[in-house]
Amino acid sequence: MASVVPVKEKKLMDVKIGELPKWILSRDFTPKGIAGAFQRGYYRYYNKYVNVKKGSVAGISMVLAAYVLFNYCRSYKELKHERRRKYH
Repeated sequence: MASVVPVKEKKLMDVKIGELPKWILSRDFTPKGIAGAFQRGYYRYYNKYVNVKKGSVAGISMVLAAYVLFNYCRSYKELKHERRRKYH
């Protein structure tokens, strides 16, 4: 007999579409909960890509690529006016 796991304890990938609103409402959206989520994400990334025996530049390059993309999106409004146009 399979054990029934409550929706609150399921991972996002295990949640069915019909259970999604209930799962989202069961998350902790307090400042402490959000900070904890960022901390878990940081430690997960650090242990998977940076803190390894045979490391490479992959972990650092992903952070750099995200930084470049973020800054491009942030300054897109100013950059789109500096495009070269055929007709002025």
